[in-house]
Amino acid sequence: MTLQSPSTDLTSFEGKVAVVTGGSRGIGKAVCDELIRRGAKVVIGAISDKGREVAKQYNKEAGKKVAVFLRTDVSRYDDNKALFQLAENEFGGVDIAILNAATCDNADNLFSPLDDKLEERIFNVNAVGLIKSSKVAILHMAKRGGGSIVCTSSAAGFYSVPALIAYVATKHAVIGYVKSCTFLPEVCNVRVNAVCPSFADTTFMDNVKTIDGAPEPFYDFVDTVPTVPMSVIIDGVFKYLCDNTANGKTVMAYPTGIEVIEAPEWHYSLLTDDSLKAQDIYLKKAIPHSKQQLSRALERYEKEQKERPI
Repeated sequence: MTLQSPSTDLTSFEGKVAVVTGGSRGIGKAVCDELIRRGAKVVIGAISDKGREVAKQYNKEAGKKVAVFLRTDVSRYDDNKALFQLAENEFGGVDIAILNAATCDNADNLFSPLDDKLEERIFNVNAVGLIKSSKVAILHMAKRGGGSIVCTSSAAGFYSVPALIAYVATKHAVIGYVKSCTFLPEVCNVRVNAVCPSFADTTFMDNVKTIDGAPEPFYDFVDTVPTVPMSVIIDGVFKYLCDNTANGKTVMAYPTGIEVIEAPEWHYSLLTDDSLKAQDIYLKKAIPHSKQQLSRALERYEKEQKERPI
């Protein structure tokens, strides 16, 4: 069941404003590099203060302010709201959100300590944090007239990887979330898509190569698998930024290039005459209903922002 329409035109990035979570290193930093190269302004949110130096370097090279940084924990709504409000204050609004922040802490959690905080962190950042970031992004983009969100998931969002069981669960969650956003262009002119790299040549998972001081055998296998070039991941991100018909889609980034992964159709046994008629009725009601919800959400958000201490 899909609802789609064209969204905002991002074939030109000159003057566009992008918020990038996890933008201080790895994939996020590479996306920022490309956005800056194409003329966009970037607002970097990251848990590491390294993002401050990244933004400073962009501004130095451009000879003007084209980037700003804010230390951001995406698992907190207050941090997300501050990040997107910074984009609005500094550059006038938000056109693009690259939701890339993630962690692999406790990625192999099956036999890890029964510790609530340890258990919850990877889910709070990779899944819940991404959803929180997207909800705030959608509100800012709706005010702007539309926009494009690209989420960084992973090949682990489709494949099983026993050595990364919790990480895999979070990335499956991202895929499910993105595929469920197909109605948004009709509601607020916002598109949501995902890029899913296979093993990338970054340091992201270096800290999980040992568990309790012992090497994780999985990485003996990983060391034999070709890595996906960063240029392919960037191709995947910009495919969805530039294609204003793509929504609720996922693209896999392999060493050989990018491949779109289509969602399965509803099983024929579910599509009875009654259910098809009910679906048609639902589709006619869904957009007006969601627009009403959006209107209330925007009013609530604007009120909260006005009441927020400066």
